[in-house]
This record gives sequence, C-alpha cells and structure tokens, in this order.
Amino acid sequence: MLLVSLYLVPLVLITTGVASTTFQLFVCFVLSGFGMAGVGMGVMHDAIHGSYSKNPKINKRVGYTLDMIGASSIVWRMQHNVLHHSYTNIDDHDDDINAPFFLRFSPNAPQNNLHKYQHLYAWFFYSLSTLSWVTAKDFVRLKRYYKKGLMKNEKDYRQAVLKLIACKIGYFSIILGLPLLFSPFSAGMILLGYLAMHFVTGLTITMVFQIAHIVEDVNFPLPDSNGIVDGERILHQLATTCNFAPDNKFLFWFVGGLNYQVEHHLFPDICHVHYKDIAPIVKATAEEFNIPYHSKPNFVMAVLDHFKMLYVLGNMPKLEPIKA
Repeated sequence: MLLVSLYLVPLVLITTGVASTTFQLFVCFVLSGFGMAGVGMGVMHDAIHGSYSKNPKINKRVGYTLDMIGASSIVWRMQHNVLHHSYTNIDDHDDDINAPFFLRFSPNAPQNNLHKYQHLYAWFFYSLSTLSWVTAKDFVRLKRYYKKGLMKNEKDYRQAVLKLIACKIGYFSIILGLPLLFSPFSAGMILLGYLAMHFVTGLTITMVFQIAHIVEDVNFPLPDSNGIVDGERILHQLATTCNFAPDNKFLFWFVGGLNYQVEHHLFPDICHVHYKDIAPIVKATAEEFNIPYHSKPNFVMAVLDHFKMLYVLGNMPKLEPIKA
C-alpha cells in the first residue's frame, strides 16, 4: 500500500490544488515517478508471476496495478514471463535485449557506428522507456506476440486490443485528464511534470533490469546454425543473470527483491520476500559444483559495470553462430 500511495497521493495533491507552486508540482510528479517504479517492481511483478499470494484471484487483481500505471499486464505476461524468463539474454528472443538500431545490448546483435557512443546516450533513452510503454509500444508488442503465436487465436487478440485501448483511455483520463481539468497549473506545466514523472520511472526501472543482465560477467548464449542453444535451464539462468547490492535492505524493499535476480530467475514462482533466505543456499550450491554465481556488492558498482558493458558492446564486432 505504501508504494501505491506514493504513486497516487502526489497526483491527488496536484489535482486538488494542494500542490500550488511549481516546485511542489514537480516534487509531487517526481515522488509519483518513484511510486510508479515501486509499484512496477515491488507489487505487480510478483503478482503477474503468481507469487504475490497463494490465491490466483488476488494475484490477478494485484497484477492490474500495471494497467493502473499505464502499461499492460497482458503484454507484460508474454514479454516478461514467457520470453525474458525462457530465453534470457538470447538475441531475437529475449525482448529485454531486443533494442532499436541506436542501442546494442548483445554481442550477437548487429553493430553500427552509433553504438560506439551508446554508453553516453543510452541513459536518456532509458528515461523514455516507460513513456513508450504507455503510448505505442504495448500495441506494437501485442501485435508482434500475436504473430509469434503467443496468443491462442484472432479473437483473443482482438479482445486484448480492445482491453488495451480501454485501459489506455482510462489511464490518461485519470492521470492526465483530471490534473488538466482541475489543477491550477497550465497544460504545459502539467505535461512537463508528467514527463518528469516518466523520466524518473523509466530510468529507475530500466536500470534495475539492465544491471541484472547486461554486465561484463554474464553470458549471451549463441545458438548454432540450427537455432539450438546448448545447456540446461538452471545453468543458463545462472550464467546470464547477476545480483546486486544483496545487503541493501531499503533497495530490497523498493525493487521487490529484484536485486536478487539470480534467485528470481531460478524460482520465479516464489515470493520475493524469501530470496534473501534462499540466496546463501543457491550460492553455496553453485560454489560446490563450480557453477558461476554473479553478484555485485552494491548498486553503484553494478551501474558502473553496466556502463562499461555498454562501451564494450558498442565497440565489439558481432559474433557469428556456431556451426552445427
């Protein structure tokens, strides 16, 4: 409830005019941005994985908090639960590393001259990520996933499109419409504040996921010419995932345990509150069998490692598939 309140209460203060100065307006939108990020990572993420509650109905309802913050729970289930968790760090399959032409998140992806500078400009585009979710990206992904066969039939796809349209209309009517109608601020100021909110959310959420999978220690498995990737699922997840700041209690709460990405990828159906308890067991087992267990001691080191990895990916040539 605290994270949901952090998202909604500042917006209420803006709409009702309690936030009456420009400074207060932007403070409220920034706080709401952190609340939005917290809802996305600490609330809906467990729910859509089915690990927030033992009751599937509760998980389904809590999962709608993603629609409340403007994204789509329908699209997220396919993009995250199916593609990201099944094909972690595999180019063209894991949508988390499928990037537009000006970004390169895998050594197996095509390289161009812009990538040499991505370690400098990627952060700006990270800030725009959730803004793209609440506008066009969900529609683009939904259509692509339907074509991939991730939806049963055309009827389900059409219903999903209608739900998506309805959710977007409801979201923008409340989050932007009400402040525009009732707050004392101009439309321009409201829109600037709204953009600031998404800059905070986009950078926060994207950073948490990027530093877990796009760092120097992890692997980017390369399929052979037949499209086959060697390895067992558990070993694959250990090789492609990295923890960060495992001793940071506040971060653990705010990001919903996603600083324990290794444990999350091994046991996505377990509620995140248990990750810190099972982590020592996972680490000891990995050491016993000489299996990689990646972890950065703090958040800053993880971010710096991601910065270096962006540079490396921007300057290394594309790897070629292994011949069968």
